[in-house]
Amino acid sequence: MITTTHEIVIANAKKLRFIPDDSIALVVTSPPYPMIEMWDDLFKLQNPEIGNLIAKRSGPEAFELMHKELDEVWKELYRVLIDGGIACINIGDATRTIGDKFQLYSNHSRIEGQCFRIGFDTLPVILWRKQTNAPNKFLGSGTLPGNAYVTLEHEYILVLRKKGLRIFKSDEEKLNRRQSAYFFEERNIWFSDIWDFKGIKQNINHQDLRGRSAAFPFELAYRLINMYSVKGDTVLDPFLGTGTTSFAAMASCRNSIGVEIESNFRGFFETQALKVAPNLNKYIQERLNQHREFVENNKQAKFKYTNVFYKFPVKTSGEVNLQIKYIKELEKKDDHTFYITYVDEPPSLMEIYK
Repeated sequence: MITTTHEIVIANAKKLRFIPDDSIALVVTSPPYPMIEMWDDLFKLQNPEIGNLIAKRSGPEAFELMHKELDEVWKELYRVLIDGGIACINIGDATRTIGDKFQLYSNHSRIEGQCFRIGFDTLPVILWRKQTNAPNKFLGSGTLPGNAYVTLEHEYILVLRKKGLRIFKSDEEKLNRRQSAYFFEERNIWFSDIWDFKGIKQNINHQDLRGRSAAFPFELAYRLINMYSVKGDTVLDPFLGTGTTSFAAMASCRNSIGVEIESNFRGFFETQALKVAPNLNKYIQERLNQHREFVENNKQAKFKYTNVFYKFPVKTSGEVNLQIKYIKELEKKDDHTFYITYVDEPPSLMEIYK
């Protein structure tokens, strides 16, 4: 029976010395966004000069100092990643008026450039188009030309790789890779450079935490984990927040380490973790159901292969050994570690956490 471990560590993301070199297969994270006002206080705590520069209306200089704090994190990520490991960084650009000057602060290009200098291979980015209900698609001067500006309705997912392709050498590694495959139709959606789904409204009953959370949707983390890692890998989120990356790792048979500077998030994560298994199993079941629906809707297409576990048709030989495991039990080991055990068949959701 497969078991995964999920650890929550209260620490500064700039100092990950408790994580060994070359031990992490994948990073999925979203850092505080420089020049987004809700994150100013956090950056000021790291470097008080940032607050002084904002007060002096020196926006570009404050922007650069904020990124110098994040630069230390990217260096640590490069150290802990295995060769062939991937870092996925969700980041949005910022627009801000400081004094009488309005401008865009391009967070994604600043981070991508720094990671390139560190040594990462920069791969094509994903544009996450966050659907909005806002009636106005521009801001600035109503319907008069010249001084308006478009709204930002997308964020970036930077995809960065350490030292080239990952190599799977042993027969055991190759089999695990095949069992970690995704469906043909998922590949066609996931590997598009534009993702189009809504962000999420945070259900956090804690004012301080609500002000420090900018979580991405579960779907975003789940896709990235299944695209860029295999079962049994360890996934790191150095800015864990509400724990979305760890929950997606739980649903994917991956281990996880979540690092968070705000200690109050640990209690929030624990509360969510102890009741999350049924929802993750429903998500897993829906993934299988969607494939069955794909087969049903494409009866005229040729399905040359059959999956050995589920006995349903699949389009490619890479899907033959694909296997998605259900969560059987979640066990809390101590204040910061959770164990997950898995089964092949769906357990009764009524039997989980009676």
